[in-house]
Amino acid sequence: MASLSLRIDLGPHRIGPGKIELLERIDAAGSISAAGRAMSMSYRRAWELVEEMNGLFAGPLVSARTGGRQGGGTALTPLGHAVVASYRAIEQAATAATRQQLAELEAELAPLPTAAE
Repeated sequence: MASLSLRIDLGPHRIGPGKIELLERIDAAGSISAAGRAMSMSYRRAWELVEEMNGLFAGPLVSARTGGRQGGGTALTPLGHAVVASYRAIEQAATAATRQQLAELEAELAPLPTAAE
């Protein structure tokens, strides 16, 4: 099935499916390193992307939680949750707006060869 992949240019920076997935995984795991591992990404690369996104908006999207009995970790800030929600809403609206054209493109694809061919 045809699908749409969305990247949003914000000045010289952009956000897209990879950065949004990283934010969602940080939110789920409470850890940049765990989120990076789940995406086959080094901690350094995940941290660089978080730093880039934190510097792009009016406030940070990801914040550190201090240690203690539960240990440290990271969490999305309210702004981080808002950015993810906005991106997903834009993605849904764009997909809905292009559904007909995607179906038309998909209908024009050459058939895939079968195993017997």
